[in-house]
Amino acid sequence: MHTIAITQGDSAGIGPEIIAKAFRDAPDILRGCFVVGDVATLRRAARLLERVGQPALPVAQLSDPGEAPHMPPRCVPVLQLPDIPGPQPWGRVSAAAGQAAAACVTWAARAALAGQIAGIVTAPLHKEALSAAGIRFPGHTELLQAEAAAHRGVSLEEMPVRMMLASDELRTVLVSIHVALREAIEAVTLHSVLETIRITDAALARSLGRAPHIAVAGLNPHAGEGGLFGREEIEVIAPAIEAARALGLRVTGPIAPDTVFMRARSTPQRAGEFDAVIAMYHDQGLIPVKYLGVDKGVNVTLGLPLVRTSPDHGTAFDIAGQAIADAASLVEAVRMARLLTR
Repeated sequence: MHTIAITQGDSAGIGPEIIAKAFRDAPDILRGCFVVGDVATLRRAARLLERVGQPALPVAQLSDPGEAPHMPPRCVPVLQLPDIPGPQPWGRVSAAAGQAAAACVTWAARAALAGQIAGIVTAPLHKEALSAAGIRFPGHTELLQAEAAAHRGVSLEEMPVRMMLASDELRTVLVSIHVALREAIEAVTLHSVLETIRITDAALARSLGRAPHIAVAGLNPHAGEGGLFGREEIEVIAPAIEAARALGLRVTGPIAPDTVFMRARSTPQRAGEFDAVIAMYHDQGLIPVKYLGVDKGVNVTLGLPLVRTSPDHGTAFDIAGQAIADAASLVEAVRMARLLTR
């Protein structure tokens, strides 16, 4: 059994609650997993479920990750990190919650890079809370990239990573992640587009066991309409695609953004034309996957020397502490991590 660490996320959000629900509802999938975080935070989440009439859910403190596979089903195993803040008030941004969430991710990343665990699944954290805690990285992806680069002794530029949102119906990979839209447009360069294609091809070839067919979305409406609505497709995106083809990769595009995701979508009635779509910026790629169902989507970080997946949603402060959060996306993230660590 490959041991997978689940980071607790922001203690003021739904992360601990969906973790508890996942151990309760999907014991076979969660077998061998353990939580990195704070025991009191997970016990509060377990008590929350009990208050709404759910069966009692025991929370056990581990002394070593190797104990996780031997824990009974429907028990939440937690590796207590030293000196991290405990549970914070539901639904409030706090530096303490941001500090604890970052500490959990850092521990899990270092353990995975050292080969002590097979992979990590990250529960949602809050970017404002990270900033309040003085963490200089805006999210999971950037924090993990920095840890991996430090482990390898290379610069961030030498550890390029990309975010992939995946479901049974659609996969999208982003050229840029958490930057302003104006900066995201400037980030569409021949190098960044080609690098995204190469990272995507390598990752999907490993997971699919074959060469993938990748589509590349345009940046502008109608993919620029031959230069009428912008020249990025002509001057940047198309040359990157040609360079990828010269490397032997199977790439199609640039395709109009308003149709490429429909063409790539797989349904029970029809297989999609492409294995993944390269999107030029954050919302272009995430909106289609999330529209198809937040409960189905999984965030996968490509390019890292470790396996990392995450549910495709945030901390949901507006419903935290109400025992109504859906754990389906977290369960899918664990399932995906299992597939990637085989």
